[in-house]
Amino acid sequence: MNKAITMTYSSLVDRIAQILVQARNNVVRQINRTQVLAYWEIGREIVEFEQKGKARAEYGENLLMKLSADMTAKFGRGFSAENLRLMRKFYITFRKSKTLSWKSDSKKYQTPSVKSEKPQTLSAKFEPMLSWSHYCELLRVEESLARSFYEQESIQNNWSVRELKRQINSMLFERLALSKDVKAVMRMAEKGQIIEKPEDAIKDPYILEFLNLREETAYTESQLEQSVIDKLQYFLLELGKGFSFVARQKRITIANRHYHIDLVFYNRILKCFVLIDLKTGELDHSDIGQMNFYLNYFKENEKAEGENDPIGLILCAKKDDIFAKYVLGGLSNKIFASKYKLALPSEQELRSKLKSIPLALSNSGSKFNKKDD
Repeated sequence: MNKAITMTYSSLVDRIAQILVQARNNVVRQINRTQVLAYWEIGREIVEFEQKGKARAEYGENLLMKLSADMTAKFGRGFSAENLRLMRKFYITFRKSKTLSWKSDSKKYQTPSVKSEKPQTLSAKFEPMLSWSHYCELLRVEESLARSFYEQESIQNNWSVRELKRQINSMLFERLALSKDVKAVMRMAEKGQIIEKPEDAIKDPYILEFLNLREETAYTESQLEQSVIDKLQYFLLELGKGFSFVARQKRITIANRHYHIDLVFYNRILKCFVLIDLKTGELDHSDIGQMNFYLNYFKENEKAEGENDPIGLILCAKKDDIFAKYVLGGLSNKIFASKYKLALPSEQELRSKLKSIPLALSNSGSKFNKKDD
């Protein structure tokens, strides 16, 4: 073959390969959807059977054991009492989910003397947007607001099961919710993370356990930066929506002097550059002055027409909140200071954070405040 024919043939192979990959992905998605729908229906059947009065008294907890034995005899593995219990919980938990669609069951009918219409009834149809493994992880989240948030974020950002698990374990919802009022928390639970202003994109603290650095071990800022670059995909996930990497050690020159910004990102939602300075020590006023200097330069020399002013984020190992309040106040540029942690929160810390979230929903009538049946 000559070169032109070879190139044409190569593109043909690529197109066919793309078709096959897409087809296989569609098959996997369809299998996942069918599995989730089947488990949803099984859960509904169990719940409706239990709610018929006599069934609950007659079988009690033995129902799932008996059902497990009969289903296993007919269909083999996959129907342990624990799995059936999970399907039952799945239906109870997600029958109020946003992924439910409702359709009318009313039907018009006609007799020789009169036209009429049956009373309108609505039936729920579950439209799964995630895999069964995703839903199993979501069922581990007891707080309904947090669970709804993680469901929406998984759908919108196409999180893998591993990414979802990591975000749950790092308390993403709790970290975002602690700085918001009740209405903002409820919006976040229903729609996922909403970024409308720079403050919405900032967390405190940032959890960097994926860097595999130990807090008790000495490391330099260069080592911290290198670890972030080595795990950039995970760092972007921790930063959140809309972030893309631009540069490392971005050099700027003023009056023949060279300066270097640790990390530069761009947020497509906020339409602005985000400059990040890494500090292994405690936040100091000189860090603020340095970041302010960087932002002034970027605003004048890097900001394009139609873009918003750049924002700065100082990631530090320690931060005094009262000191940060005064040193960051009154600046013309948007500068934020957040702590970073090198380990996932403990179970005790998780419970403490959950209790401190201002979810005063008992008087709000929120659907999230109602317990599952």
